Amino acid sequence: MKRVVITGGTGFVGANLARRLLSDGHEVHLLVRENYTPWRIEAIRQDVRLHAIRLEDGDLLGQKIETIRPDWIFHLATYGAYSYQRDLRAMVQANIIGTINLVEACTKPGFEVFVNTGSSSEYGVKDHPPSEQEWLEPNSHYAVTKASATLFCRYTARRLGVCLPTLRLYSVYGPYEEPTRLIPTLIVQGVKGKLPRLVNPTIARDYVFVDDAVEAYLLAATRPNQELGAVYNVGTGVQTSLREVVEVTRQVFHIEEDPAWGSMPNREWDTEIWVSDNRKIKEELGWQPRQPFHQGFSRTVQWFYDHPDMMTSYGRLS
Repeated sequence: MKRVVITGGTGFVGANLARRLLSDGHEVHLLVRENYTPWRIEAIRQDVRLHAIRLEDGDLLGQKIETIRPDWIFHLATYGAYSYQRDLRAMVQANIIGTINLVEACTKPGFEVFVNTGSSSEYGVKDHPPSEQEWLEPNSHYAVTKASATLFCRYTARRLGVCLPTLRLYSVYGPYEEPTRLIPTLIVQGVKGKLPRLVNPTIARDYVFVDDAVEAYLLAATRPNQELGAVYNVGTGVQTSLREVVEVTRQVFHIEEDPAWGSMPNREWDTEIWVSDNRKIKEELGWQPRQPFHQGFSRTVQWFYDHPDMMTSYGRLS
């Protein structure tokens, strides 16, 4: 059993990671903001230990970490990943200052591993699958702050000789995803036999099922002899266009309605090429994406059917 701290544990990937760690028998501590959103962790609230604290408060954070003394730290807290999160200073405070404070707080008592969460947006728009050694060209303020945090973690790992890898996540989807995102929206509309408004059908992403992403975190925490400050792309290496995503949706829900392509304007970050080069994580951590998109989508649909209360809640929130 390990004593584990998770930041961002009330978020989508963090809540799934917390469940996996609990099922594996670990002691899980969640660092949360006082006004955190509880719905993703209500079912496990009695099994985790909550600590209300702001990562921007370095002194209090240091005291809290000194008390917990975690073996593993998974840093998933972030700001700016959603289109409605536009405050640049909040991004800097959460993604850069918060990361620096957490790393410094954890290095004082020491730890076995600290896994930082990066983003594929750090690369910017590329015309090919970028490797971890490639030049970063962030295409948003959010991406700039995530790249800064990754570089800080890499430098700190090498300077102090500590295990502090970063996972650059591609488009993770699955149970507990943000209701306003594409996959939940397709499912909520799909059960009604409908399709939502859609952008250009050629827009593409590398979709990673959340269980596969969680497995990457566990491998990053447990595989020995990693490069100090290693960065790993967490993507399937398979690009899926919106046209393909919608076709899977139509097949699963037997929708006869034709897609209304272009009924929603493209977002500024939309691109027709967005796919990972995942050779490094496969070779060095032994990670494999096990859920092709059609299978992961079907599993997500089944999760909604198994949790009808979630279907109702998502319908209200989406």
